[in-house]
Amino acid sequence: MQDTPETSTRGPVDFDVATLDAYLAGRFGAAVLSLERISGGQSNPTYFVTWGEHQMVLRKQPNGPILRGAHAVDREHRVLAALASTNVPVPVPVLYEEDASVLGTPFYLMERLEGRVFNDSALPGMAPSERHDIYMAMADTMARLHAVDPAAVGLGDFGRPGNYFERQIARWAGQLAQSTGEVIPHLAEVGDWLRQNMPIDDGRSAIAHGDYRLGNLIFHPERAEVIGILDWELATLGHPLADLGYCCIPWHTASAEYGGILDLDPSASGIPTQADFVERYFSHTASGGRLDPFHVVFALFRFAVIFVGVADRARLGNAAAADAADLAPMAARLTVRARKIIELASR
Repeated sequence: MQDTPETSTRGPVDFDVATLDAYLAGRFGAAVLSLERISGGQSNPTYFVTWGEHQMVLRKQPNGPILRGAHAVDREHRVLAALASTNVPVPVPVLYEEDASVLGTPFYLMERLEGRVFNDSALPGMAPSERHDIYMAMADTMARLHAVDPAAVGLGDFGRPGNYFERQIARWAGQLAQSTGEVIPHLAEVGDWLRQNMPIDDGRSAIAHGDYRLGNLIFHPERAEVIGILDWELATLGHPLADLGYCCIPWHTASAEYGGILDLDPSASGIPTQADFVERYFSHTASGGRLDPFHVVFALFRFAVIFVGVADRARLGNAAAADAADLAPMAARLTVRARKIIELASR
């Protein structure tokens, strides 16, 4: 598809640009469209959209076959709308379009936030004190999210109550079983260990982001302050320790393993230890609890299965990012890290 005379596009586009141009004109009036594909991410295709004075972000489902319940942009939009009136920092949603005939799949628009996104957990080029503050702001913001009463913001039915880990392990083990790609050695065994070492359900439930990590946060341009939490595709009502365990993955993975910090010198980096990070999170929560090896192993297992799915989509040709095939081996690396935690916990 060629650009219309006034439209400019950057990067690959997986829909008809002229159709989006007409759609926006019908919603906001005539203006000039500027469209840029955002690099990074392995799930829902994402674009910067400038329409006159409107600075927005468009997220849509990928084209092609998808797993049932995956790429749920409708849920992303719903949770953003629910949290927009709280003290949890999120981009303000603009609209949701469920009609797949417009761009080929459902999509939504949200406001574009101007700030900093850190895709490298090592935070290169920063002073140690700033790295420390960035990580602690991440912990504080996660605690703020988990403090929101789901029912009070209209999300009381956003997920099923109780037995969160049991249901999640079954879900991700099921997705692993559906994979048609190369079998990852020992990954299914990690799932078995999780089922055998599942803690007793304590009934705790919160709005769980599902992919809460440094790369999904927008920070203030100058301060160590989170101004927006992004990528809510996996959000549901879940156990808050699932988010916390997932956020601790960098302390258990190396820099070549999706940006871990295990191979950094902690005394020189300024990045807090996992224990200090977890303590900071719990200092802002009233519900208590304890992070156990189970929670981090669960996070690694789920993340590994997600990478199995990335590899599957790459083979089908409908992965959201161009480097999806290159990231396929990450599932095996995360499996090794999960087994290491299991080994240490068994001693």
